[in-house]
Amino acid sequence: MKKIIIAPDSFKGSLTSAEVANAIELGIKRVAPNCEIVKVPIADGGDGTMDTLVSAFGGKKIKIKVHDPLMRPIEAEYGLVKNGETAVIEMATASGLTLLSKEEQNPSITTTFGTGEIIKDALQRGCRTFLIGIGGSATNDAGIGMLKALGFRFLDKKGEECDVVGNALQSIYSIDETRVSSKVYEAQFTIASDVDNPFSGTNGAAYVYAPQKGANNKMVEELDKGLESFRQLIIEKKGIDLNTISGAGAAGGLGGGFVAFLNAQLKPGIEMVLQTIDFENYLQNADFVVTGEGKLDIQTTMGKAASGILDAASKKNIPVIAIGGSVEDKEALLKRGFTSLFPATPNGMSIEEAMQKETAKKSIAQTAEQIMRTMIK
Repeated sequence: MKKIIIAPDSFKGSLTSAEVANAIELGIKRVAPNCEIVKVPIADGGDGTMDTLVSAFGGKKIKIKVHDPLMRPIEAEYGLVKNGETAVIEMATASGLTLLSKEEQNPSITTTFGTGEIIKDALQRGCRTFLIGIGGSATNDAGIGMLKALGFRFLDKKGEECDVVGNALQSIYSIDETRVSSKVYEAQFTIASDVDNPFSGTNGAAYVYAPQKGANNKMVEELDKGLESFRQLIIEKKGIDLNTISGAGAAGGLGGGFVAFLNAQLKPGIEMVLQTIDFENYLQNADFVVTGEGKLDIQTTMGKAASGILDAASKKNIPVIAIGGSVEDKEALLKRGFTSLFPATPNGMSIEEAMQKETAKKSIAQTAEQIMRTMIK
């Protein structure tokens, strides 16, 4: 063996992607200490993406004061990479559901304003390229909160400014962009979204996702009416029909807001990450790739990190071995193209014990060791 690429996602609730990569490396080196190992910790655009990209580029993290989904002051963090020219943002750090208690969850009154504050801060620091993951939102405001923080004003029929929350969308009659900085329009936004829902309608943001954010049936209907009203206004003002754009309904319509007002590109999360780090370059002359995630199952085949790794490696006919905390749907995964699949959790061990950090590291290292013993026979 000459060159092995280790490119896992995190084992959520247990190990970061970097910790998983280190454990795999440890196991491999027990058997093949002299082979070249290249570790490329991966994320799929969701939780952990900022850490992954900041680490990959030797960037830095910035902490700033912003507002949470209920407009309470909080501290949020984002990353600067590529000499400070590119910002890596996870919208959930400012506008995520985990920032609210169960009782506080209500997508009619939550806002993405804090996400806009992060973008504004990065713009003022000179960033003109933005990589933004929009999973885990607490909101259904179509991005009007985020846009208000950047200078957009949303007005009702009386010319008065509307609130920037989900239940205000029906009231918006016109949009004032005169206070938006030119820096906003100079920037390029790539949005990581792994959903394909349209903006409004029965498959749209409100009907599919608002119940997960605290909405009852009546609220869902009202939120969808708001999204539909705003969609019609965007058609009139921008000439863009967000129901024809796959993923516009992501994060309560935030994906659509980015597209309509900031000319953003929506991409699958793993595709955005792999392109950003130029993963294909790492694959040059590789003998095989080891990837993995906490659970390998049918969901893995639907655009998750391991699937993206497989697609990239397959183009170069490089075998991909996957390690999972658990492995289900083996036949579907093998049919998808994985060379082999290995569960890291020993038989009989409880999930709780398997997810303990040191136990997980040990199990993954032992699994990687067994893989290598098989490979060099």
